[in-house]
Amino acid sequence: MLATQAVLLAVDNLQTVFPTAAGEARAVDGVSFTLDAGETLGLVGESGCGKTMTALSMLRLVPPPGRIVGGRIELAGRDVLRLPERAMRALRGGEVGMVFQEPMTALNPVTTVGAQIAEAAALHGGLSRAAAHQRAIEMLRMVEIAEAEQRADAYPHQLSGGMRQRIMLAIALAARPKLLIADEPTTALDVTIQAQILDLLAALQRQLGMAVLLVTHDLGVVAERAERVAIMYAGRIVESGAARDVLRAPRHPYTRGLLASIPRVGAARGERLTAIPGVVPDLLHLPSGCRFRDRCSEAIADCARIDPPLIGHADGRCTACLRVAT
Repeated sequence: MLATQAVLLAVDNLQTVFPTAAGEARAVDGVSFTLDAGETLGLVGESGCGKTMTALSMLRLVPPPGRIVGGRIELAGRDVLRLPERAMRALRGGEVGMVFQEPMTALNPVTTVGAQIAEAAALHGGLSRAAAHQRAIEMLRMVEIAEAEQRADAYPHQLSGGMRQRIMLAIALAARPKLLIADEPTTALDVTIQAQILDLLAALQRQLGMAVLLVTHDLGVVAERAERVAIMYAGRIVESGAARDVLRAPRHPYTRGLLASIPRVGAARGERLTAIPGVVPDLLHLPSGCRFRDRCSEAIADCARIDPPLIGHADGRCTACLRVAT
């Protein structure tokens, strides 16, 4: 899978593993997808499915002892996995920005937020100290923080959760990246602030013309914000396609299970949510055949024997399920 002119990012058969005393855990196991310039792709799944590790792998930030053992990541025509480390440092925060899911651990607690934004602007934009400080003020205004000059002198602990997330956006966008990776950007925020952050992200995407990889467990966010969606389970993508099509008519039993577990407006009082039985399998002890079969009400005998590949269909959608393939 090589990038065409319209494709900004192409990930092909990405494999990231973590060695343990009990064996090798394949956190990302053959993941492939593309992302067009200016597009939003939602990468969705339960906790532990591999979506965050996929994002970290794209920036070669896999925490040790984890390592990337196979695949290809092509960004704007360049093979990311073959770039020297110096070029990767320029790419991180330069062409690719990332918003981490917990701002209080990602931000430096003993440095003002203005200095942290200015550092990113100077490092990746080649700006002087004075110009970088001015860019920091501009970025604070861009992410709609009032009294930007005063807020630049604040420390992370002096700001609310929503404001800290805006600071993370300002840092990630300081060098005007082509791609923003947003990893659970609204985690731990109340509903009103979540909507504000997502509206701001959409406005900044339009303003800067960047692509967004939206890593989330929230299908509601994907329905509102993404053009395409990729559903992950146990280290693999099991369904992908246009977000509207996948969410209106899911083909994989796991996607249907995720949608059935979402609370419905107008549901009767006392109506119970439909939960997916069981838990995500241990990556060191995966079931034979389909990884979802032990939790799937539609499993057939062949599901215990055949590990279904992700198959493309004529309508542009892809599914890894024997029931769909046949």
